[in-house]
Amino acid sequence: MALAVPGASHRYQTTPWSEPPARSGLYGEKVIDLHSHSTVSDGSVAPEGIPALAKAAGCSAVALTDHDSLEGITVATRAAASESIDFVPGCEVSCDWKPGTLHVLVYFVEPGGSPLEDELGRLQQDRLTRNDRLLARLQELGIPISEGEVEARAGGLPGRPHFAAVLVEKGFASSIQDAFDRYLAKGRPAYVTKARLEASRVVALARASGGVAVLAHPLSMGILGSELEAAVRELAEAGLVGLEAVYSRYSPDQREMLASMAHRYGLVATGGSDYHGSFKPGVNIGTGTGDLCVGDEVIPALRQHLG
Repeated sequence: MALAVPGASHRYQTTPWSEPPARSGLYGEKVIDLHSHSTVSDGSVAPEGIPALAKAAGCSAVALTDHDSLEGITVATRAAASESIDFVPGCEVSCDWKPGTLHVLVYFVEPGGSPLEDELGRLQQDRLTRNDRLLARLQELGIPISEGEVEARAGGLPGRPHFAAVLVEKGFASSIQDAFDRYLAKGRPAYVTKARLEASRVVALARASGGVAVLAHPLSMGILGSELEAAVRELAEAGLVGLEAVYSRYSPDQREMLASMAHRYGLVATGGSDYHGSFKPGVNIGTGTGDLCVGDEVIPALRQHLG
């Protein structure tokens, strides 16, 4: 099944298509997972633990895509080598978007200096300020949580799931989800917004840093039909390379629709679990909620756009 894409100068020339997208996934000889999170952002497993979990799940390759950070890439790369599993360095960048959320996955950018990494550093500084404001909000609500308690739950810069874990530990919420529903989700009393980039800016930074950009979980954008088509078309024209069609919590019909959309705009149809460990119960690395199947042909299709 052809999932690959033409060159950027011929973005809307589609490749031969002999059959519709597979209803339950993107099939190759081996399966992979291109979307996972560690303690560096909002996952519960340390970055060096991700490759072993992916291998145990039957994956031949895995990507680490922590939010706004490349911090876990070096140790995860070493761990992947020891597990004899291919590793794709990456990150997930939050973008400015309404009515829903827009995240861009960036692949093949290593830590060590790049335009993208410089911008991520600025986002990390903003996140420190956001965490201070979040702590102050909770304290105003009569919830005495300390910075040290939150940092103890994180392997890097803390995120909202680490705050949620402390809320559960201290009896202010019954579960991670309850903590978000009561305090931390958008519109709730302790919610504090964070800095975001324009999606087109992230796409450009990915390209300038030697990587590729993929639209993550497109249905979280809060638009459908012609509006979604227009947004994907605009991003493709800006240099987007792929679209995450096979996602843990998408139905077979949704996956097929998104894979077809990717094909129409010359994008690589990608996929991943969006694994967060215990912070997102029921979603496992490699298999998602049980039926995720992303073929290994997706990686060379993405690599065609490097450089």
